[in-house]
Amino acid sequence: MNLYHCMIELKNPERSLAFAAAAEAWLGHLESEHLIRGWRLFRRKFGLASGSHTDFLLEIELDGMAELENTFAALSGLGEEHTRRYEQMHSMIASVQAGLYRPYPDSEQRERIALV
Repeated sequence: MNLYHCMIELKNPERSLAFAAAAEAWLGHLESEHLIRGWRLFRRKFGLASGSHTDFLLEIELDGMAELENTFAALSGLGEEHTRRYEQMHSMIASVQAGLYRPYPDSEQRERIALV
């Protein structure tokens, strides 16, 4: 499993419930289409955080790199309804930082595999 981790700040924090609903519409649809394994949205509690921690944390689960590639390929050819759902969510975001994580240690020990 891989975890696509997104730290998000909204343009208008007072629209946080609308953002959560838009995320549900978009990511729930991707999950129902089996383009992602699952997802979770978290919000910072009591404003407690340090450094670069943002107001929202979004985690998207994928089975592996092949699924991530297939998801990106599928998203590039989506129709008008899919685009509307995505734009509704994305238009509320002021900034996002993303990373891709995997369980560690893993059986492949990919740190040992290198081309150079």
